[in-house]
Amino acid sequence: MNEEYDVIVLGTGLTECILSGIMSVKGKRVLHMDRNSYYGAESASITPLEDLFKRFNIPGNPPDSMGKGRDWNVDLIPKFLMANGQLVRMLLITQVTRYLDFKVVEGSYVYKGGKIHKVPSTETEALASSLMGLFEKRRFRKFLMFVSNFDENDPKTMEDVDPNKTTMRAIFQKFSLGQEVMDFTGHSLALYRTDDYLDQPCIQTINRIKLYSESLARYGKSPYLYPLYGLGELPQGFARLSAIYGGTYMLNKPIEEIVIEKGKVVGVKSEGEIARCKQLICDPSYIMDRVKKVGQVIRVICILSHPIANTGDINSCQIIIPQNQVNRKHDIYVCMISFAHNVAAQGKYIAIVSTTVETGNPEKEIKPALDLLEPIEQKFVSISDQYEPVDMGTDSQIFISRSYDATTHFETTCNDIKDIYRRMTGSEFDFAEMERGKQDIFGDAAE
Repeated sequence: MNEEYDVIVLGTGLTECILSGIMSVKGKRVLHMDRNSYYGAESASITPLEDLFKRFNIPGNPPDSMGKGRDWNVDLIPKFLMANGQLVRMLLITQVTRYLDFKVVEGSYVYKGGKIHKVPSTETEALASSLMGLFEKRRFRKFLMFVSNFDENDPKTMEDVDPNKTTMRAIFQKFSLGQEVMDFTGHSLALYRTDDYLDQPCIQTINRIKLYSESLARYGKSPYLYPLYGLGELPQGFARLSAIYGGTYMLNKPIEEIVIEKGKVVGVKSEGEIARCKQLICDPSYIMDRVKKVGQVIRVICILSHPIANTGDINSCQIIIPQNQVNRKHDIYVCMISFAHNVAAQGKYIAIVSTTVETGNPEKEIKPALDLLEPIEQKFVSISDQYEPVDMGTDSQIFISRSYDATTHFETTCNDIKDIYRRMTGSEFDFAEMERGKQDIFGDAAE
């Protein structure tokens, strides 16, 4: 291990594995270490089920009714992939898709007045939806047509809207859309967690709605994808990519010290040996004195023996509970997957509830979501602190990722990856740079 590397990466979370993959493809010499014996760090999938019980200090073994422990792969952090989003682009360009299989999530729902309603995914569904009255539907349709035609480079499509000045609130007023339609559009289509977006330039929201509708257009049932065997497959896929390009991986490596000389990182000490490096990437848990706490997220993993009521018995879905339906500032999310994704025993379902903590009693905050899931066979509750780096890493060359937030997709994670890339290289992230050369694919065939 006493060697020289361009980049050392600590922690095998998704952010870290994608960055080590990118750096390896760019020809950098990469060493990637993790103190755990498994891949994924915070974003791991835990198997067998016994390990999940141990991790959450639940006494005894899982009951026999839960089937074989090995049939379970339970995500610690619930997220889906937007079919047309940045992570799917990264997977396609790097061809990491060849190590994974995906299924489309079968439906997206929104909570209103104590009930769940399907988020309309086609014009026909929108016109039949119980979320809006007849005249509201017509106005909403006009609004959607405006959004899908909107092109920043073509003033004719803008209808006197300045994308960088006009607020989203003003756009909703332009189309005379009421509070409930605003809620549903902002939270179920643009996927905002709070209402801050209303007073910000409308272009961000327009782009988010376009991402939703373009993702939806790809497969039809919902805009979300989910990998078979769980999200823990994603970091492992990018770790394979890094290894094909000469990256070195070491699990079970206790990190004793990050060695800094004259304010700049020069290496990492593990088990008495020092590996030297020019740059370091790590998650917050490896360097707590250079991060600050910015909040908390509560996540509750629930094992069920039934699909969620009123979803038409589908085996995967997302439910969004918009904040003002339950007098909160942040939305509550439910992601459900099941045995159909090889993450649970036959006939079992996993629903994971998550939200940003707002009070001293987080479990009470998510009660509206848990009520939708009853009866629940077993709950696993975690409350995680959220961290972000206190500096950009320019002087120290230590680049720290942000904790995974409560959003139900990977767009914010990809923004963090692009941000770290920019800070490390001084240039904007370019998807094309991740492309693998033809000759590089043979490394796969040889495996």
